[in-house]
Amino acid sequence: MKKILLNHENIKEIGRNHTINNILWLALSGSGIAFEYTGKELNITVLGGYIATADHDPLNHARIAFYINDVRVINDMVNYKEKTYRVFQSDTVQTVSVKVLKLSEAAMSVLGIRPLEIGDEETIVPAPKKEHLIEFIGDSITCGYGVDDEDPLHPFTTNTEDVTRAYAYKTAMALNADYSMCSYSGYGIISGYVAEPTEKLLSQLVPKYYESFAFSDDTLGVTPDEFIRPAEVPWDFNRIRPEAIVVNLGTNDDSYCQDEASRQEEYAEEYVRFLKTIRKNNPDAELFCVLGLMGDRLFPYVCKACGTYIIETGDTRVHPLHLPPQDGSIGYVSDYHPLESAHQKAADYLAPEIKKIMCW
Repeated sequence: MKKILLNHENIKEIGRNHTINNILWLALSGSGIAFEYTGKELNITVLGGYIATADHDPLNHARIAFYINDVRVINDMVNYKEKTYRVFQSDTVQTVSVKVLKLSEAAMSVLGIRPLEIGDEETIVPAPKKEHLIEFIGDSITCGYGVDDEDPLHPFTTNTEDVTRAYAYKTAMALNADYSMCSYSGYGIISGYVAEPTEKLLSQLVPKYYESFAFSDDTLGVTPDEFIRPAEVPWDFNRIRPEAIVVNLGTNDDSYCQDEASRQEEYAEEYVRFLKTIRKNNPDAELFCVLGLMGDRLFPYVCKACGTYIIETGDTRVHPLHLPPQDGSIGYVSDYHPLESAHQKAADYLAPEIKKIMCW
């Protein structure tokens, strides 16, 4: 047997990851690995973070999926310290495409993948890169919050969250693009979601964590002396260079802003500041600022932010786009989030717009 380290020489990295002692850790929605395997039997060992084994609410465990030749063959919740999955088995040598994705978001939990062990005559090579690369920055909509639970009265749980059924993933697939995501349910630009608009929720701001690997209540590492908070790990933007970046933030800010003009103006001002942060770290990307799927009251202020940014910087590579709002007459998923059909409608609008502006 030989050990295969999970690095760019052996696998295609999907989204952000962080390696500690040869264990590759995934946190953000849709992050994962992809490769082509030639052999008879492939086993993959997965580790849970602290939350998987501590006395925590099981509704927050990480959700993982394994794919063979783009077909999902395993879907599981990471409620264990360590588990080995037999992902592929055959009586004869075959070459198959393998993909491992984290379906749930970073804030609740993380997972790790050990180096692969394969036979001496077996091989692993990185999956081919797709034609384009897009980054999505967002909230629960981007994460695919509750998309597997078509009861709007049900609360959040990671086992009904599936990023692959949400508009961002669907947009990337429609454009034949690789992707990276930085998204957190309930997060905003000036405030996280608040049930009563009396004061901001400052602990749930995407700009606060954008330049980190990820935010999570979970920890990276296997032993206590290794434990690292994901937010303490700076992200190296040279590792992923998107051609286009989609920002979908404002739904949660709106819970605080309501119809108060001063708060809406503050949102626009902070949006401009965040665009400058994004540009600093992604000098070559085209920026798409979208809003509307779960309400569009702040969309005029997205447009204002884009205009102000252009005036202040001279950078015209920023485009506000209005996503089609979800249609309540056809239903919702948990906590009144969009059905997959609403996500698909948004992707059907967004993908051609990106393609047209990018000349893809």
